[in-house]
Amino acid sequence: MLARHLKHFNPTVTLVSGGLVLLFVVLGALFGGNWTENDWWQVRHAITDWLGWLYIVSVGFFLLFVLYLWVSPFGRIKLGRDDDEPEFTNLTWFAMLFSAGMGIGLLFWSVAEPIAHFTAPPGGMEGESETAARHAMTLTFFHWGLHAWAIYIVVGLALSYFAFRHGLPLTIRSTLYPLLGKHIHGPIGYAVEILAIFGTIFGVATSLGLGVQQIGGGLAYLGVAENTPGLQVVLIAIITAIATISVVSGLKVGIRRLSEANLVLGLLLLLFVLIAGPTIFLLSMLIQSIGHYVSSLATLTFRTEAVLSIMPGQEDEPTWGQWWTMFYWAWWISWAPFVGMFIARISRGRTIRQFITGVLLVPTILTFIWLVVFGGSAIYMEMTQPDGAGIITASGEGPELALFALLGNLPWDTVTAIVAMIVIATYFVTSSDSASLVVDILATDGNPNPPMAGRIFWAVTEGAVAAVLLLTGGLIALQTGAIATAIPFTLIMLLICWSLVKGLRAERKASLVGATFTASPRTTLEAQRLDPIVVDTSDLEAEGEAAAESVPDDWRPFLQRMLGPKAEATATLTPEVQQAQQRMAEFVEKTVLPAFKTLRNELQQHGRQIEIDRLPYHVALRVLRDGDEEFFYAIRCRAYRRRVLTFPELSDGTGKPIVRGEVVLRGGMGANRPMSEWSREIIIRDFLNEYSKWMGW
Repeated sequence: MLARHLKHFNPTVTLVSGGLVLLFVVLGALFGGNWTENDWWQVRHAITDWLGWLYIVSVGFFLLFVLYLWVSPFGRIKLGRDDDEPEFTNLTWFAMLFSAGMGIGLLFWSVAEPIAHFTAPPGGMEGESETAARHAMTLTFFHWGLHAWAIYIVVGLALSYFAFRHGLPLTIRSTLYPLLGKHIHGPIGYAVEILAIFGTIFGVATSLGLGVQQIGGGLAYLGVAENTPGLQVVLIAIITAIATISVVSGLKVGIRRLSEANLVLGLLLLLFVLIAGPTIFLLSMLIQSIGHYVSSLATLTFRTEAVLSIMPGQEDEPTWGQWWTMFYWAWWISWAPFVGMFIARISRGRTIRQFITGVLLVPTILTFIWLVVFGGSAIYMEMTQPDGAGIITASGEGPELALFALLGNLPWDTVTAIVAMIVIATYFVTSSDSASLVVDILATDGNPNPPMAGRIFWAVTEGAVAAVLLLTGGLIALQTGAIATAIPFTLIMLLICWSLVKGLRAERKASLVGATFTASPRTTLEAQRLDPIVVDTSDLEAEGEAAAESVPDDWRPFLQRMLGPKAEATATLTPEVQQAQQRMAEFVEKTVLPAFKTLRNELQQHGRQIEIDRLPYHVALRVLRDGDEEFFYAIRCRAYRRRVLTFPELSDGTGKPIVRGEVVLRGGMGANRPMSEWSREIIIRDFLNEYSKWMGW
């Protein structure tokens, strides 16, 4: 077992990234006491002053890039082999996406941010007014909506495509293969991986720090303990230990179950606030806020506040965008290696369009609902209670107190405060163990099941970094750490977009020829029914001269190698082919024939004669009327291996054959599905559909 782990161990990436993180922890513990919040703020202000524009334009580009892929022909490409199926159900997939991507931060800011925009809106707007209330939710939606998930999609989509479709390691450097080629396995690729790990550690540490600040605030609200830095460090130690135990239990047992549990608890808390709060107002506010968000999206996306930053008296003061938007964009980018890797890890088998639809829309809608229920309730209470609800006052003392001040205005506030702290703690655990898994995957050359010792190490270091940042500068230090470490990865993400388009275009160009497939070695055609060459035109969108121009110059020698006597002589029956034969035989026996016999019995009652012709992997049903053929319907099994034309150097010519069931009609081809998508009922319905069209119905 040790030898297997060492096989994937990358000493350069692991030792350098781990050493840098440990160096930060040691230096922070020894000299961090000399830093103040003001020192951290000066660093943050300098970064956003000089490079804030880079965050603004990059994140705007990422959203446009994702929307382009969504509507483009590339959307049909599967993130994996053509016959790969998703590992998780949609509900579990959404739960894992939401928990990994937004958990702690959403709980921390869902009340604090809308209240902050409500009391001190940007652009000289009057605070605590009707206009400020409307804009408060729009601005919060802007920071937590489509842009955040577009950032994650860029990394997750590229990882899924290059790892699962082209067999590259599940690492960040693999996403740059079309640009770097074999150099992804050298110093350049290792540098990319180290930057990704470093950014992930600090991005996650920011969230973990926010989480313990809020748990401490909850304990102070309940009168259990004072929310001091010492208490927060103790909480980090306790919850990190729990996260480590979860890591040891593995992805499906630990992360999956906790993701589902905290989603359920979070939804229960959400439903309670929705029902106990101003329900009708919140539903109306949700619709209004979504509309205002959509109409303001372009303006907000490219807002840099360039003129405001040079106004007299503003030179040394942070603008609204520097304080809010640029922090969020950097925070999401620093999380991108973690969340992108994690959603790639759980998304194999989905198409690009399905991936973007699920990751972009579902978590965004859930996030909007959450923000309106909590943030909208807080604004409603402050505007309708004569003396205020105390939420603005509590948020001014510390944003971590805003959520508990809201719950204090509702029934059973002690119970809901305890539930909120449990949800925060479980989100802490899922974020920590998910991040440690992802970082260890990066450090072990893409090993999807990295050694346990590495995951434990990274889980502990994430907690240590969060503790150092909290002790040296609190919230400002947490935010500055995320902003600083996100700079290099922003540039890497721009390269990832270029690389992904280059890879997708190469695959599309190859598909214009018609995807060729290697012959499964055959003894006789009847024995295997695996044709020596098959041309798949399902993705063909260019015809005539366009397709002819894309044919490679060396196609004749390739054809000679495939059909020549040497290929026939060296044919062997591999275990993969035997398994494909067995699957096809079972499919015919247990699915196709029973469906055809059911159709025969019913059609005979309507005066038709039915003939069923059966070959080893091909069954035909002929409908006769007065002795003449009226309709022909057949299902044949086809097994093949895809020959990689996009990056031929990555193909070793082996692998499990793709097995599909195809409908054959007298007029051409019909439905073409993986065998797992066929059932007796689907066959009968497809037959009736084709038969009715043939009859002119």
